[in-house]
Amino acid sequence: MAWSIAQVARMSKVTSRTLRHYDEIGLLPPAWIGSNGHRYYEEADLLRLQQILLMRELDLGLREIQAVLDSRLDQVAVLREHHQRLLAERDRLETLARTVGRTIAELEEGEGKDRMTKINKPENLFDGFQSPSDAEAEVRERWPQAWEQSRQAVDAMTSEDTERRQREVTAQMIRMAEFMVAGTPVSDPAVQAEVDANYQNICRFWTPTAAAYKGVGQTYVDDPQMRANFDRIADGLAVYQRDAMTVYADTRLS
Repeated sequence: MAWSIAQVARMSKVTSRTLRHYDEIGLLPPAWIGSNGHRYYEEADLLRLQQILLMRELDLGLREIQAVLDSRLDQVAVLREHHQRLLAERDRLETLARTVGRTIAELEEGEGKDRMTKINKPENLFDGFQSPSDAEAEVRERWPQAWEQSRQAVDAMTSEDTERRQREVTAQMIRMAEFMVAGTPVSDPAVQAEVDANYQNICRFWTPTAAAYKGVGQTYVDDPQMRANFDRIADGLAVYQRDAMTVYADTRLS
């Protein structure tokens, strides 16, 4: 079964002009073009469009999206990772909402009284709050001044800033995974350019020395949560990222 470009535009809420642009850049060519010059799409094309739109929601650029779709990376694994993160964040926010709602109810019930006596289970006040990872704790312990600078910078960020940064980090991880899967050495200029972008991103919050930057790279490997985040995109990515950062620190920061 095939759908015309007009039908696909109506279903996906993507304009025909955008679909034609995706065709022109090779991101989403139609299955075939009719004698009338109209583009027609089959089921596989609709699935690819869904993946494109999902990654656009995650604020990835068209270049990064095409690289993911056309590379040897496990597309299902990448999408599953995004899905799990979204579900986890949804669950956490739901828990926080219940925590705040419960606190409001107990405080309203205790108005005019000693409010603390109305908090039946004080530990419930903190349901849904995230605890720092081992890597975060290590940075705080080893580089307290850098930690404070970073904390102040993060506190100044809006929710939109936070989402944008998370998407930038995800896009960088995907690009590094592409290099790794292709067998590109970590010392390759293209890889090092990507590492430089990573370093500059970190410098928005604090400026690590060569030793500190190597330490950050090592936490990507040593911290189970952070390593899992990298390796869900591509197995071995945490080590590859660490090794690339070590080269960068030795050649650019020392």
